[in-house]
Amino acid sequence: MVIYVYDKTFDGLLTAVFDAFARKSFPELLLAEGEALPLFCDEVVTICTDDTKVERVWKGLQKKLSATALHCLTVCWLSELADVDLLLFRYIKKAFNSPSSIELNFGDPDVLEVSKVWRKVSHEKHRMIEFIRFQKAEDGTFFGAMEPLYNVLPLVVGHFKDRFADQKWLIYDLKRAYGCYYDLQEVREVRFDRMEEHLLSGILNDKLMAEDEKLFQNLWKAYFKAIAIKERINPRLHKQHMPVRFWKYLTEKQG
Repeated sequence: MVIYVYDKTFDGLLTAVFDAFARKSFPELLLAEGEALPLFCDEVVTICTDDTKVERVWKGLQKKLSATALHCLTVCWLSELADVDLLLFRYIKKAFNSPSSIELNFGDPDVLEVSKVWRKVSHEKHRMIEFIRFQKAEDGTFFGAMEPLYNVLPLVVGHFKDRFADQKWLIYDLKRAYGCYYDLQEVREVRFDRMEEHLLSGILNDKLMAEDEKLFQNLWKAYFKAIAIKERINPRLHKQHMPVRFWKYLTEKQG
């Protein structure tokens, strides 16, 4: 068994692809640095991420795959699923070895699985756009927090930058403990050394909340309640379209 050890980044994966073709030795297992090795293995190769190699592999993929398929690879990487790196490694290897594009060859199990993972992550991305609720802080910044199944925050910031270009906002991923802050000029990734209460719960307390925020929240709850038609309430369908795991972040579901 050949094992590659790398830094668990997408650039690291592309470097591993380059080294594998250069060595003509392909891994059966990809591990993170410091991760325990299996009892039996023939060779362990440590991969050092190299920007030059990354660029060469990516340019090679651009000749083999469409822009949509390339985007699909990066979206799948954000799933953070177990062994998704090995799945993408096999996909990329097949893309280089095939004389024609493999992206629509759904008879291949790896191509089919990549499309399934892409669909799951894309679905979660749209759910985050739909269900995130912003709260206005006392300094005028709009704070929104969620705990998505996959690391979809990089996929949604463009939407919010266009949609709320005239407002400062911070979108925070509670599960991965990082966020994206927009200061009216650019979006940048932020992390916090001190984990304040709202960075754990996703809800601003009264001290941090703007004076008129509570009023607008109550108005939204009243509107949500007023438009509901009791005779047409369908809890099962409601939970299907608005999963319960999002309810704790939804203003209309509080109180």
